[in-house]
Amino acid sequence: MEDARLSALDLSFLCLENDASPMHLGAVAVFGPDADLSVPEVVSLLTERAGQVPRMRRRVVAASFPPGAAAWAEDPEFDPRRHVRRHELPGGGREDLAALVAEVMAAPLDRDRPLWELHVVGGLDGGRFALLAKMHHAMCDGQGAIGIGLSLLDGELSLPSARAAAGRRTAAAPSGLVGRSGQLLGGAIGAAAGAYGTASGLLGQATTMLDIASAVLGTMRAPAPSPLLAPPSGTRRAAFVGLEMRELQRARRAVGGTVNDVLLAVVTGALRHWLDTHGRSLPGLRALIPASQRARSGGSEDGNQLSAYLCELPVGEADPVARAQRVRAQMEANKARGPLRGAGALPVLAGLVPPALHRLAAPLAAHAAPLLFDIVVTSVPLPPLPLRLGGAALEELYPIAPLASGHTLAVGMSRYRDTVHIGLYADGVALPDLEKISEALPRAVAELAEAAGN
Repeated sequence: MEDARLSALDLSFLCLENDASPMHLGAVAVFGPDADLSVPEVVSLLTERAGQVPRMRRRVVAASFPPGAAAWAEDPEFDPRRHVRRHELPGGGREDLAALVAEVMAAPLDRDRPLWELHVVGGLDGGRFALLAKMHHAMCDGQGAIGIGLSLLDGELSLPSARAAAGRRTAAAPSGLVGRSGQLLGGAIGAAAGAYGTASGLLGQATTMLDIASAVLGTMRAPAPSPLLAPPSGTRRAAFVGLEMRELQRARRAVGGTVNDVLLAVVTGALRHWLDTHGRSLPGLRALIPASQRARSGGSEDGNQLSAYLCELPVGEADPVARAQRVRAQMEANKARGPLRGAGALPVLAGLVPPALHRLAAPLAAHAAPLLFDIVVTSVPLPPLPLRLGGAALEELYPIAPLASGHTLAVGMSRYRDTVHIGLYADGVALPDLEKISEALPRAVAELAEAAGN
């Protein structure tokens, strides 16, 4: 029996993926050693807890109406043991963990089952273990995934209670048709508007769709080569790095803005260093910055509730302080306009398109995405509370953002206690030297703090 239909935005993530570009998001949580907790016990604990979370028992089924729609329904053969896996690292280092994460995240999820997996990884240095949570983007966005993850940890945390505990720190982080892709997307949008406009009562909705489509298309760029755009290979690489919050706060006090503004400037600096190693010089790279809309929707944990900003990362600017100031100015202007303008209107548009048209237009939208942005940079807030699993303390948490078709790098950031943890997720063929970007991130922090004289 159907529980609830997928929203149009949730459905779009199912339609957008292909074998080479699965729409998975995830998080890598590293826990400290606990003499009273073994890896098999962690597997048993997670299996038991996952079976008690209603959203983790549901799979996607075809809905009876409207055509092309899908719904969440209880899996009659649900067995959490199918979804919880155990691994032992041959080596215990961070690079070994990253290699395993990349391999697991690249494999498609079984659409006949609930769209998630938990991978418990033993053998880390110092007696530690890791948990990789892998979920389909149709199931949740980044903040929703955190809500699910919190339900698996010790205690009774939920997303709303975690947000309340975090207080202010969880505030939102965040011409014409161009080329053939723009024309195709415009045609799909026009067809959608026409379908809705056949009934006079829906004429206003069709007009709204055209207004939103115009805002989205106005942000599209002429096709141009980018080092972060390439045909998908289906392979993945991952890298993890931690940045001390103390150093980021030093830089923020010197240049102003928010910590997220500083982090965007740091990512910009790291990309500039990486481009230098390849002898490349570019004025900028455009980042898509997802922004949660859960506060506007009342804080529900289900599905996707997001918008987005665009920010030109000034990789061509040599002065670290000037880079930070330009990023800050753009993000302040974005927030003043609101997240439902330009690229931020895409989720709104997705919510208005009929399900059947999603299935037809998704390949066109995927083809057009590189005209909108080069890279995704997302920040996922965590509660400033000590978190544990089976008594073992959480030490690190690295978000893994989905990698859209044609894009080669996604950056996920999450602050936990005194560290910002950054997960880099890349196409394995297009970015064989991902470690150069991860190594450049701490350097970019130091460079900014030094240039600011702090």
